[in-house]
Amino acid sequence: MRSYDLSPLYRATVGFDRIADLMDRVMTSDVAQPTYPPYNIEKTAENSYRISIAVAGFTPEELSAEVKDGTLHVGARKATDEGERTYLHRGIATRAFERRFALADHVRVTGASHEHGMLHIDLVRETPEALKPRRIEISRGEPASARTIDAVKEPAEV
Repeated sequence: MRSYDLSPLYRATVGFDRIADLMDRVMTSDVAQPTYPPYNIEKTAENSYRISIAVAGFTPEELSAEVKDGTLHVGARKATDEGERTYLHRGIATRAFERRFALADHVRVTGASHEHGMLHIDLVRETPEALKPRRIEISRGEPASARTIDAVKEPAEV
């Protein structure tokens, strides 16, 4: 795999650090991605998403989920009560894990639930009013800025 140096991007731009970090993370990630535990990412509505992670064998108290620096961290640690059990075959993996999901701007976690061996994490994308498209009224005649300036120049009559 090729390695790219993104340091010129850091020197020549302001405010694009997150994009450069994302590109750097994608290009330097190992080919052998962790596959445990399996998960799904689904789009439940236009601005809603759900991450479902198979966590069979874990209780809600053994699971953790937190958002740090635009990344969702999901992890689990199994309590050690293995001393009293003897397995003839152990096919259900309950080893500790940590999964990370990079969240886009304006995506926040709205909740998490644990049911039937699945951890469901609900997310929603909330676009701020300042970033939403807005309609600008087009008037006929002189520009709106000229009308505003003229109104300020005229003295008020008593």
